[in-house]
Amino acid sequence: MPFQVSAAEAIPSINGSPKPDTVIRRSANFHPSVWGNYFLRYASEPMEVDTKTEEHVEKLKKEVRTKLETANNPLQKLELIDSIQRLGLSYHFESEIDEILEQLKNPDHLQSSDGSYNNDDLHTVSLWFRLLRQGGYNIPSDIFDKFTDNQGKFNKEVVNDVRGMLSLYEAAHFRVHGEQILDEALAFTTTHLAAHATNSSSPFLAAQIKHALLQPIRTGLPRIEARHYISIYHLDRSHDEALLSFAKLDFNILQKRHQKELSSISRWWKELDFATKLPFARDRVVEGYFWILGVYFEPKYALARRILTEVIAITSVIDDIYDVYGTFEELQVFTDAIERWDRSCMNQLPEYMQYCYETLLDIYQKIEEIVSREGRSYSIYYAKEEMKKLARSYLIEAKWFDEKYTPELDEYMGVYLESCGYSLLTTTSFLGMGEVATKKAFDWVSNGPKIVKSASIICRLMDDVVDHKYVQERGDLASSVECYVKHHGVSEKEACDALLKKVVEAWKDINEECLEPRDAPMPLIMRVVNLARVMDVLYKDGDGYTHAKGSTKKLVSSLLVDPIPM
Repeated sequence: MPFQVSAAEAIPSINGSPKPDTVIRRSANFHPSVWGNYFLRYASEPMEVDTKTEEHVEKLKKEVRTKLETANNPLQKLELIDSIQRLGLSYHFESEIDEILEQLKNPDHLQSSDGSYNNDDLHTVSLWFRLLRQGGYNIPSDIFDKFTDNQGKFNKEVVNDVRGMLSLYEAAHFRVHGEQILDEALAFTTTHLAAHATNSSSPFLAAQIKHALLQPIRTGLPRIEARHYISIYHLDRSHDEALLSFAKLDFNILQKRHQKELSSISRWWKELDFATKLPFARDRVVEGYFWILGVYFEPKYALARRILTEVIAITSVIDDIYDVYGTFEELQVFTDAIERWDRSCMNQLPEYMQYCYETLLDIYQKIEEIVSREGRSYSIYYAKEEMKKLARSYLIEAKWFDEKYTPELDEYMGVYLESCGYSLLTTTSFLGMGEVATKKAFDWVSNGPKIVKSASIICRLMDDVVDHKYVQERGDLASSVECYVKHHGVSEKEACDALLKKVVEAWKDINEECLEPRDAPMPLIMRVVNLARVMDVLYKDGDGYTHAKGSTKKLVSSLLVDPIPM
């Protein structure tokens, strides 16, 4: 059993000497860091590429840009954009892609006089629909009516168009509420594609289908998806060799940058020495960086990644103080200290909390200095307020646990959507993004917009569904699964199924909020989308953050350890 109670645990004091503790405390027995000091090795390696490689990259980039400009017809342009995006290269061509999509938003452009491409082809229409929706264009879904019969069911001929079905499957994941035709499309294609995953005559198509059924484009992390697509793109008989070479080079160049960043963050974390000073807490700074790499991977967001990784690292420790180690009386004092945000509160805290509290204030002080130099000092207020709200929600959870209180589902969700931390992470993700993160943007995110709430629902419910048995064994408060079972009188499986349906509905909300007219700029909106994607990847089969030895280690290795062979 993972849950233990100790009445005499010793925890080191700040100066390293053991300090006896006779308070009864819980222990979650979190496994130690999978990575240890591994990423420190990259500290001495250069981040910049050599001149010859840089020149080669620029040559390939120019070649791809020319291909975008000279593509003969809309279908060629769409397929080239799709390849560029899926190979992880679209951040180099954002303006060019936006310009092409703006030109192609009228479906009449999908019809040629010679019949070389037409809007009666399922692949063409589905690809057009997905790329436009992905770009935020409010394209109506009734364009798929032509592929259905009088009852709204897809025509039998569609089953034989495997490539078209795959494109339709990916497009259907961009559905919003009320789009029954896309609900039908997803059910239809999921059923029929499974048979083609092993029987397709095209190895490229078979590999795409197999992966898509596990991880659709919409819910996948861009870097993970790029790594996979690079590995199978050569199977496409019509693949572009220059594009593939560019993708491999670019992936490896970015990997070196990310390794260097993580090396610096790992050294900062090692010097803090939380693993020794607060051994009850999860030591997951590498997994935290991986999480944030899912939020933004582009070079221009290096500062933003640093800020958000440091915040998620200290938040993880604070979470474990509330969930695992602190007594309710200590947590009340700790919450008050966070509310007051004043170093004079240090003396009121137990010694183990003092170190965490001091680090918290240090992190935010450093952030405040950075944003003040950029003329955006207003932004730190919003970030601090989110941390205070998070602490308050943690304290309510601790109170419920202390009183052995099981809330109703609505009451549970009201608190746990805050305590999942996605409002905090969204707000904090804006801090290092420069001028796009205006005061108006921070006002917007601080008011709890639907898209942030939806990402929080995905975060909370996916975590609960895959992890509720473990946390119950640990002795934690009832999760949404137990609350649902109690409220509706259903089985555990029925509760999980019902909660996962809420996740599906939350994705529809997110898709809706991405479409024009939007309440915030697309670069900010995409931070929320990517936070939701992290949950789909890390929590699909279990809590991949807490239990980081299995699939999470492989994911981290694929992005941060293993280069792509050239």
